[in-house]
Amino acid sequence: MNRPPFEVADIVRAAGAAFIERNRKWLRWKHVKVLLAIARCRTAALGGHLDECTRCGHRAISFNSCRNRHCPKCQIAARERWIAARRRELLPTRYMHIVFTLPHRVGPLVLQNKKVLYDLSLKQAFRDGQLNFHGDLKLLAQTKTFAAWLRPLYRQDWIVYLKRPFGGPEYVLQYLGRYTHRVAISNHRLVSFTDGQVTFRWRDSADHNKQKLRSLPVDEFLSRFLLHLLPEGFVRIRNFGFLANRKRATLLPLCFQLLGSAQEPQAEQHASSPEDSPGLWRCPKCGGPMKVIERLTAEIQLRSPPVVTAAA
Repeated sequence: MNRPPFEVADIVRAAGAAFIERNRKWLRWKHVKVLLAIARCRTAALGGHLDECTRCGHRAISFNSCRNRHCPKCQIAARERWIAARRRELLPTRYMHIVFTLPHRVGPLVLQNKKVLYDLSLKQAFRDGQLNFHGDLKLLAQTKTFAAWLRPLYRQDWIVYLKRPFGGPEYVLQYLGRYTHRVAISNHRLVSFTDGQVTFRWRDSADHNKQKLRSLPVDEFLSRFLLHLLPEGFVRIRNFGFLANRKRATLLPLCFQLLGSAQEPQAEQHASSPEDSPGLWRCPKCGGPMKVIERLTAEIQLRSPPVVTAAA
């Protein structure tokens, strides 16, 4: 995949400081922290290392990643690593693909109560006083109003998609990877950033899934980006049964053994960058292994005051 002409990080560096200043009333430290991480990702601000090819002597500087789970650059490499690891865990048996989607009616309430409702404890959460209601949802704070709002959801069919995957379990892993490591918008969807307007590609499901262009003022673009932030400490991927973290090392080999198969060994990767595989970064000139010969100190600490430097 070709490198995009510009990235979310470029937008944050150019307009982040002014955006923060104009929106201090609702911005929290978690929002600023994400913007800071994205702006500093793979720059001298986070430090890096000087690498040299052990075969031809080619040298290259690699800057460290922010590793933030909302960073478009970091999640691409993280997604590929996750898919590769899950592929090695696939058993030689049939799989079913299950998808459960919340009704659209619940969306605004979930948006204001992510941490509580992502764990699906709606009625109990209301009784325990855990839910917050702001703006158009203020009336739902009343018991009778909340019950009336909730009642139509019982009459609605909550459709669960359950089918055998058409392309096999490997296809489902690719599909899941797009969701498990998804961020608000990928860098490759960005088209331009001029005159304070961000233009990006999107697909219109109401018009035969056609790809279209849309432009937003930079403040609205960044505000929408921050709406996709997950609650602090929220676990996005959960494993159960023989894949549970405490049991996987013991039960997974046993499953392969009982099915008369052997687990696929981890193949050596020939990475073209340290983000793909830090220990096996290959020289872009001759393909030889790159070796770290010098560590570069970070110029700015991640916990410094929340100020985003604008691009020159």
